[in-house]
Amino acid sequence: MHYYFLGNDIRAWSMALGAALAAWLLAMLVKKVAVRALSTLAGRTSTYLDDIAVAVVESTGKLFLTAVALYAGAQMLVLTPGAALLVQRCAMVGLFLQVALWGDLSVKEWLKRYRMRHVGEDVANTTSTAALGFVVRAAIWLVILLMVLDNFGVNITTLVASLGIGGIAVALALQNILGDLFSSLSIVLDKPFMVGDFITVDGVSGTVEYVGLKTTRLRGLGGEQIIFSNSDLLKARIHNYKRMQTRRIAFTVGVTYETDIGKLRALPEVIGEIIGQLGQARFDRAHLKGFGASSLDYEVVYYVNSADYQVYMDLQQAINLALIEYFAGHGLDFAYPTQTLHHVRPARTPGTASEADKSEPAPPPARSMHSVPR
Repeated sequence: MHYYFLGNDIRAWSMALGAALAAWLLAMLVKKVAVRALSTLAGRTSTYLDDIAVAVVESTGKLFLTAVALYAGAQMLVLTPGAALLVQRCAMVGLFLQVALWGDLSVKEWLKRYRMRHVGEDVANTTSTAALGFVVRAAIWLVILLMVLDNFGVNITTLVASLGIGGIAVALALQNILGDLFSSLSIVLDKPFMVGDFITVDGVSGTVEYVGLKTTRLRGLGGEQIIFSNSDLLKARIHNYKRMQTRRIAFTVGVTYETDIGKLRALPEVIGEIIGQLGQARFDRAHLKGFGASSLDYEVVYYVNSADYQVYMDLQQAINLALIEYFAGHGLDFAYPTQTLHHVRPARTPGTASEADKSEPAPPPARSMHSVPR
C-alpha cells in the first residue's frame, strides 16, 4: 500500500530528504574547507583583500545552505509545473539575497580595515569613505531587489525606465554636487594629497585640513581657511610639497665690475666649498652667468636633502652669512645698483661759439688812432 503526498510516495520523499541532507553536509564541508584554505593564504600575505574574502565566505548563512539543500532534494520529486517554478524562484531569491549579503559585508569589511589603517591619520577621508560605502551598499540592495522582482515575473522595464528618467532629471539638477561627490571618491582612492599635506593650487598655498564629500578645505599661510570644490580642485595643477624628497635651490650673487679677475675665477670654487661644508646641502654648480646693469652675476644651484622648509631657510641663511664673511675678508664687494655719470665739455670748432662764450658780454670795439690831414 502506497501513500502519496503532493503526488510523490514515501520512497520519493525519503530519497529527496536524503539528497537534501547530503547536499547540506557537502555545502557545510565546502564552506569549512574554503574558509581554512583562505585563512592559510591570508596568513602568508600582507594585503587585506584575502582577509575580506575569509570574512565573506565565513558569513555564508546556514539558511542559504539549507535552501540549496532543499532545492537539491526537490530535484528527486515529481512536481507540477507551478510547484517546480515556485521552488526554482525561491532558490533564486535565496541566491540573490546571499549575494547581496556578500556584497554588503565586503563593503563593510573594507571600510573597517580602511579605518583601522588610517585611524588618527586621515579622519576626513574615513568619513567620506563611510558615506560612499553607504551609497555602494544601497546600490547593491537596489539591484538585488530589482532582480528578485524580475525573478517573480514582475515587469521591471517600466520601473527601470521611470527610475532612469527620474535619475536623469535628478542628475541634471544635481550635476555639480554629483561631480564633487565623484571627485571626492577619486581623491580618496587616488590620494593626490591627504590631510596634513602642504599643497599649492593655482598659486594658493595651504595645509589640507579636511576632505569632504563636496569640498576640500585648506588652512592658508595667513591663518585663513580656503575652500575648494572637489571638482575644481582636481581640474587644477596641484603641487604637493609634503611629498618632496629634495629641494632644488637657485640663487644669484652679484659682485662689482672692479673685482680682480683672479678672484672672479676663484669664486665658484669658494661657493662650492661653503655649500659642501653644510650637512644637508649638496652643491651642484656655480657659474658667472652674465653681465648685469651694475654687477657681474653668478648663478648658484644646490640641493637640500630635506623637504622641510625650515631646513632650507637655515641652510640659505648659513650660505649667505658665509659669503658675507668671505667677501669681507678677501676684499670683494657685493654689487648694488649704481650709475656713473661722465661729464665731457664739448670741443670748440672754428666759426662757432660755445654756450659759455655766448653768455659772456662782447668786448667793446677797438678804436684806431689816425691823423687826418687838414
